[in-house]
Amino acid sequence: MQAFTRSVIDLAIGDNEELLGELLHNLDEIVWSYSIAEHRVLYVNEAAERIYGHSRLEFLNHPELWRQSIHPDDRELARCTDDRVMVDGRAECDCRIVDTAGRIHWMHFSLYRVGEVGERVVGVGIDISERKRVELALAESEELFTATMGTSQIGVFVMQKGRLVFVNSLIPRLFGYEPDEMIGMNSFDLTPAEHRQIVVDQIRRRRNGQVGEPYESVGLRKDGSAFPIMVLTAPTTYRGEAATVGTVCDLSEKASAEQRIRELAFHDPVTGLPNRALVEDRFGQLVAEAERRQDKLALCLIDLDHFKRINDTLGHKVGDQLLCLFAERIRGALRKVDTLARQGGDEFILVLPDMAGADAADVARRLLELCERPFRVGEHELAMSPSIGISLYPDDGQDFGTLMKNADAAMYQAKEAGRRNFQFYSASLNLASLERLLMENALRQALTCRQFALAYQPLVCLVTGRIVGCEALVRWRHPHLGLVPPTRFIPLAEDTGLINSIGDWVLAEAARQGRVWLEAGLPAVNIAVNVSPVQFRQSGFIDMVAGVLASSGLEPHVLELEMTEGTVMHDAEVNLGTLSSLHRMGVGLAVDDFGTGYSSLAYLKRFPVGKLKIDRSFIRDINEDGDDLAIASAIISIGHSLRLSVLAEGVETAAQLALLEERFCDLAQGYYFSEPVSPEEFGELLRHQPFAKVNRKWPKW
Repeated sequence: MQAFTRSVIDLAIGDNEELLGELLHNLDEIVWSYSIAEHRVLYVNEAAERIYGHSRLEFLNHPELWRQSIHPDDRELARCTDDRVMVDGRAECDCRIVDTAGRIHWMHFSLYRVGEVGERVVGVGIDISERKRVELALAESEELFTATMGTSQIGVFVMQKGRLVFVNSLIPRLFGYEPDEMIGMNSFDLTPAEHRQIVVDQIRRRRNGQVGEPYESVGLRKDGSAFPIMVLTAPTTYRGEAATVGTVCDLSEKASAEQRIRELAFHDPVTGLPNRALVEDRFGQLVAEAERRQDKLALCLIDLDHFKRINDTLGHKVGDQLLCLFAERIRGALRKVDTLARQGGDEFILVLPDMAGADAADVARRLLELCERPFRVGEHELAMSPSIGISLYPDDGQDFGTLMKNADAAMYQAKEAGRRNFQFYSASLNLASLERLLMENALRQALTCRQFALAYQPLVCLVTGRIVGCEALVRWRHPHLGLVPPTRFIPLAEDTGLINSIGDWVLAEAARQGRVWLEAGLPAVNIAVNVSPVQFRQSGFIDMVAGVLASSGLEPHVLELEMTEGTVMHDAEVNLGTLSSLHRMGVGLAVDDFGTGYSSLAYLKRFPVGKLKIDRSFIRDINEDGDDLAIASAIISIGHSLRLSVLAEGVETAAQLALLEERFCDLAQGYYFSEPVSPEEFGELLRHQPFAKVNRKWPKW
């Protein structure tokens, strides 16, 4: 533009007006000449008419029209420019003019004083409105970019010639610098030496024209600490020059989250112990070490006995605290090389490297001893014992899965041996474990396949000899196994939780059958149903009983629920509430197997029970064993003192019956009267009353 202006001025100075007119006639730029001495416009080309809207004649006749057309805000700038050209001989400025239609044009004016005494000023005006609009848009964009990036949660930077020229406010916070300190730094200043090759590779990719992709690297803070980052760069133009724009994300939280995910994936969230997945992952290393040293390795599976009772009665929060206390106590007694893990629920895995059978047995005994002391959880003092199964590498298996399976079989053997002990795996346990698995699967199908039935054993009044009730006893007739004894499947049902479904069915079926007998015109008798400890402690038990009575139409007083002494006395305060609710409902309550456990007479007199049942173990040898006779007599005496009726189970001979009658026992049941029979057979017994006799006069209690 300066060269063009200089050419115009040279022509003007040369007074070659004819050539000047031809040259400037069709120019888009305004060219004019002004006489300082005469204060008038000497020349103006046609471009002035197109831009200003005034005719050339108006400019020639009204010299002040130039100043009047200048935007009011820029007139002072124009005046200063006029003064400067008079002093310096040359001046330039950008200012706005307003055309006759009111439109604003940005103009760039170049003024030159010509002549020996400066009698004229020659000027060139170029319309730069479009350029100004572009510059304004760029300025606004840059301002918006800076403002937005300044508050972004992503670090943004711009580099030119390998140096930082712009950083938003997050970048200095990430790297620990002041913003001014970072301008001029390069990538290597912010990257640890061992990670700079990553930056070099990315620069090489861009130079080769490859598309940039996010990449993970490591940032170096001012204090020398390192932190994980993700970087993405792309080519751009910044302030008219080639540049690289990039973003930086702090991955510290992501790294922490990933670490937390790894912990959750391989550690138990309740106890903080390793879980099965982590033990299995490390097991290969332990086996390799055992092979190298020609050592054995013991794997123990630990199950807490009756832990479900804690969750059911005191809640899962107390149960979780107990698990943590157990883990802490056990872990404190182990070596650093031993691994204690929680498999889930109440099962723990213990891996003992460099341990033969005798050493593993010593560890198991020590664990049992540690659990003899109760665990204190808040206001509760809880007794907890483990059952432990042990398998040995390589004798019982050479991989984790096999050793776990065999330890599991040994653990169930420990439970069947009375719990609170440990057992080693043996080949025979494999068969027992398989049988247990098959039995469990068959038991799950028994209800849906209607393989259960009830048999009823008469309860006889020893005063009248009449049948006054019956005990409903569940029977399982398997299509291939035949009649499965309750002693074989009831413990399995309790361990697997199936006892709830079975017990609910027994209760509903007994109530239904009682209603059938009544509708057949038979005398009303009590129907006693055994309730498992697991079933008694399940939530909703009271509602379930109420639902059975409602659906069957059986009067509540006809139903009698039998619970063992241990069931009633365990957590007696809680059970008192349940028993009281059942009593208010009108249901009869009896304590089964009385004398075989620990009973508190203080609690017994508070419980709303109506009957005590003497366990059959005291009746079997009552004629030969003086202790059994004394115990039976004492139970009868206690029952009568508490105004309870007393029933003797397992009466099989006339001699046993005679002793019970002499001691005024109220009721009896057993094979002497009848084995458990079908509903139809019991109906016949009830109709004919084969044991009735002349009433005896017994004392009133």
